[in-house]
Amino acid sequence: MDDIDWTATLLDQWEWHWDNHVRPRVKGLTDDEYLWSPAGGAWSVRPRGTSTAPVQAGSGDFTIDYAFPEPVPPPFTTIAWRLGHVIVGVLAARNAAHFGAPPASYDTWEYAGDATTALDQLDTQLRTWVDGVRGLDDTALRTPVGDKEPHPQRPMADLVLHIHRELIHHLSEVLLLRDLYRHTNGATR
Repeated sequence: MDDIDWTATLLDQWEWHWDNHVRPRVKGLTDDEYLWSPAGGAWSVRPRGTSTAPVQAGSGDFTIDYAFPEPVPPPFTTIAWRLGHVIVGVLAARNAAHFGAPPASYDTWEYAGDATTALDQLDTQLRTWVDGVRGLDDTALRTPVGDKEPHPQRPMADLVLHIHRELIHHLSEVLLLRDLYRHTNGATR
């Protein structure tokens, strides 16, 4: 097993999914799809001051809905919310913590009010993540992630796998919502 390039193997897991499954299917995402909610009371990204969520995070003209602690059951979320979560909570915060990107948090992020801007943000954060992971050698993959993560003693390879699972999971939800929108013509219940 000494001849396996673990960095390439970890990247192949994500890049295959992105190149062959996700990116082709989010191309052309419309603003209506981005903000559409098939359920009442859904969390989303909204113009500042228009949300009724307990917390409206963000530094720009748009905020993301959330609450802490999260309600049980949690509210349904729109494509806009799910992309905001992936862009900021899954990628940008990790890119800042591990790959020298600018600091990022739910409270300081400028959320996208439209689909094109959100996909541009996603592409940017994914490039930063992939470039960062590509720069990890076997020693770096074995190095504990440190106090920047909830499990500081776990190796960086575990974080890479976790982030890839999160990306596959949440972006598959985005694709499912897009399919639902198309098959219902955006009609809500």
